[in-house]
Amino acid sequence: MADSVERPADFAGYWEAVDRELARLPARPVLERRPEESTNFGTVYGLRLTSSGPYRIFGFYCVPQGDGPFPAILQTPRYGSVNHVPDYNDRRRYVCLQLMHRGQRLADQPFAAAYPGLLTRGIGDPATYIYRAIVADCLRAAEFLLSRPEVDPSRVAVVGDDLALITAARRPRFAVAELAGPMFYRLAEARATTSEYPIEEINDELRAHPDTREAVAHTLGYFDPVHHAPDVTATTILSVGGDGTTSGFPWLQPLVDALGGPVEPYRLTNEGRVDQDRLDAMLATRFGVAPLSRFRRVFA
Repeated sequence: MADSVERPADFAGYWEAVDRELARLPARPVLERRPEESTNFGTVYGLRLTSSGPYRIFGFYCVPQGDGPFPAILQTPRYGSVNHVPDYNDRRRYVCLQLMHRGQRLADQPFAAAYPGLLTRGIGDPATYIYRAIVADCLRAAEFLLSRPEVDPSRVAVVGDDLALITAARRPRFAVAELAGPMFYRLAEARATTSEYPIEEINDELRAHPDTREAVAHTLGYFDPVHHAPDVTATTILSVGGDGTTSGFPWLQPLVDALGGPVEPYRLTNEGRVDQDRLDAMLATRFGVAPLSRFRRVFA
């Protein structure tokens, strides 16, 4: 497996086919109020949408009380079985959509994802790779959020890892993409630097099936965020770790150089509260709302 993953020749056609699949399928959104998570300052709904397949996906959709339209955040799913209701203080200020892609809890019928294992499911063929469908799920969620009358279309952010950046590239109506810990970025190189999961899943796959090395590299080429970056028009708030790591500036420089929109790096302190509060303030200030620490609830 090569140290770098080239952009496949049919990269554009591959993703245009995903867009066509979604365009043929009505989203059929259903919102159901969830009283147990709703508050006096906002309502939480369970959201069902039809994505490619067809497959019904789930999200927590949160709307503040008051006169909109409001700024909004799409939270793309983390790698793991469970995603939670958006943060209490985010729900005060933003319309929030936390997506569960197919296979995750609350979207696990008829398919339940395995961890570890999801990262390499179908990876030998780009057409069957599970992340093709997972990206489609994120795009469908973006379409829903950007269509809502309670959302200010000039103040919408997408937050997460590679899924957030790919979503911002494929649906370029986001003002901000907040990116941290991209998993697919330079994955062919990163897998040689760590034995931690989920990246180690790639090594497990290649140890078990060494004859698939070129096929795996080819599939990964469709998902490396550096190949999507030129289509990102949003301002990217990029979390950056220490030099010499796979989150440091030297490692991320090709991605920074490739991004089509402005980049605002944030140097991580690795102090959880400090980093969370500063990143919160960066987005809040841009969208004209009050910064709030997720480590302190405001009850007024």
